[in-house]
Amino acid sequence: MRVSSSSETNMIPASLREKMVDTDLVPLWESPTAHKLDVQREQAHIWPWSATRPILTETAQISSPKVVERRVLSMVNPFSKTPEDEATTGTISATLQTLLAGEIARPHRHSMNALRFVMEGHGASTIVDGKDCPMEPGDLVLTPAWTWHSHHHNGQGATIWMDVLDVDLQLYLGTDEFQPGPIVDQTPQVVDSSFAVAGIVPDLDATERPYSPVFRYAWKDAVTALYAAPIGEDGSRRVRYVNPLNGQAVMATLDCYLTGLIAGLATREFRTTANTVCCVVAGQGVSQIGDRQIKWGEKDVFTIPQNTWVTHTSGEGAQIFMVTDREIYRKLGLLKESFKD
Repeated sequence: MRVSSSSETNMIPASLREKMVDTDLVPLWESPTAHKLDVQREQAHIWPWSATRPILTETAQISSPKVVERRVLSMVNPFSKTPEDEATTGTISATLQTLLAGEIARPHRHSMNALRFVMEGHGASTIVDGKDCPMEPGDLVLTPAWTWHSHHHNGQGATIWMDVLDVDLQLYLGTDEFQPGPIVDQTPQVVDSSFAVAGIVPDLDATERPYSPVFRYAWKDAVTALYAAPIGEDGSRRVRYVNPLNGQAVMATLDCYLTGLIAGLATREFRTTANTVCCVVAGQGVSQIGDRQIKWGEKDVFTIPQNTWVTHTSGEGAQIFMVTDREIYRKLGLLKESFKD
């Protein structure tokens, strides 16, 4: 491949260059990105709980009604290209939200797919299209696109969760929409007890809605499934949260996993075109993500950017909740995944 030299850059006559600029045309051979393969646009980043928790505590002292309903701090990738880019990594936006005892958020819905992974607290609940979803540590609660949802806290102390959304994808596509209550056109939902037996589900049309009919995945069920799972190709245990009607991702754009690291065993190096946000549920360890080494502990949040080789190690064993945009790449035929030989 030829590399453009200054002589090639300056070969355009000044008068022609001016015409190009005036007409918003750019010569491709001068593009800094054209034909450049394996360019790492982003590095892994970590938000340590030791740093974020005190800030969340101080932020919780702000009691304005406007703030209470959206007491949210976005974890913004420091490698973002523009101030408007609020992605945590790739197409994924992750935030930290705090709800105090007695507080509520009124019903609303939006075009974005979103989920909540509970990090701390007891007594809060999210209502999703009429379903009451208790929020206990380790629980995953879905608020899929265009489902009405609200939340309230009838317990004590603070409940803190990680919100994850596909907002950056929606902004890029121009499909981001928001609708406040009152509730109208609420979709009837199937009760979760209909899916009480694994492998036997109601005979329903899985294409009727592009998300799981189960909105709450309890931590006790997830961790039971994790330690019943065999050790995978990379040396860890891993389970996927799925739509019980089709065995696929819980939502069209967000794909969730729980990984269990085995004490003292480094996972085999792996990379994917998908981007990943990780929340450490339990344990401590180190992840080598590209050129960066990330040391993490309980409730830390860190990222694995696409096309980056990664390996995880934990001396005592660990559990990590992972959200990826893998489904987007799979559906577009752009998903590539591989282990290092």
